[in-house]
Amino acid sequence: MKYTQLGRSGLSVSRLCLGTMNFGWTAEEPESHAIMDSALGHGINFFDTANVYGFGENKGRTEEVIGNWFAKGDRRRERTVLATKLYAPMGDWPNEGKLSALNIRRALDASLKRLRTDYVDLYQFHHIDRATPWEEIWQAMEVAVAQGKVLYVGSSNFAGWHIAQAQAVAARRNFTGLVSEQSLYNLMARTVELEVLPSAQFHGVGILPWSPLQGGLLGGVLRKEREGKRRLEGRAKEALQKHRDRIERYEALADELGHEPGDVALAWLLHQPAVTAPIIGPRTSAQLDAAVHAAGVTLDAKTLSRLDDIFPGHKPAPEDYAW
Repeated sequence: MKYTQLGRSGLSVSRLCLGTMNFGWTAEEPESHAIMDSALGHGINFFDTANVYGFGENKGRTEEVIGNWFAKGDRRRERTVLATKLYAPMGDWPNEGKLSALNIRRALDASLKRLRTDYVDLYQFHHIDRATPWEEIWQAMEVAVAQGKVLYVGSSNFAGWHIAQAQAVAARRNFTGLVSEQSLYNLMARTVELEVLPSAQFHGVGILPWSPLQGGLLGGVLRKEREGKRRLEGRAKEALQKHRDRIERYEALADELGHEPGDVALAWLLHQPAVTAPIIGPRTSAQLDAAVHAAGVTLDAKTLSRLDDIFPGHKPAPEDYAW
């Protein structure tokens, strides 16, 4: 496994990040623990979660699963760069969601309790909070850092100007600000190339792409469909029909290269200069083992150009739409 710095920070993280959204939900706790053990075995030291994972009545369940895994010892916590998130409401009462100073304090303490740890390496804002001023948000985070409960701060689902705004206020306060941004980014979803990626690169913020396989559409969906291993329904089925021609070309290119389609999609992200680590979300240890191969896949300039031809991207704004 290769490692890199998280944004402009000195923190070393693996080039693949283990997403845990399935843990305690579609993956039972024993399997979730096996996946995390396997991840460490592969050299993946970067794990991502969120307080809301588990969903519905089980919000917080994923953090509990991870906390139980840490409690097994063997330096599991010490070997893990742990990232979690807050924003979504954890209850129906006022101040149980978003980024007020009150919710930051309460949500962080609740996450630490579920995770059975006394600090989070990377605490992330799951969404922009347009109602809370950045002065309040950063003051609350400064307190958390001073208490030793948080080491670094990141964002998720921010627009480019949100990153710029956050960093400007942080700089006025002599605070580090954001070191990472989680965004929807893959071969089929490249809107962030317009302004999010340029802003992140300018401010030294590492990009952590979520849904790197676009909900499985880039993971060999047509082959699995032919083999009877996968059947799409609803919006996923509609998306496949809309993009079937491009996905056929993509899977044919992957076959030509001798790689699994999912490996090509992950490898493409790893070739993008703004990307720190794509977030993979396996439901089984076998899926994790398969994803790890992507870290060793090299794509030459010709292949990258052919992928751009199949899935056209964006130039940075404003050149993408103006002179």
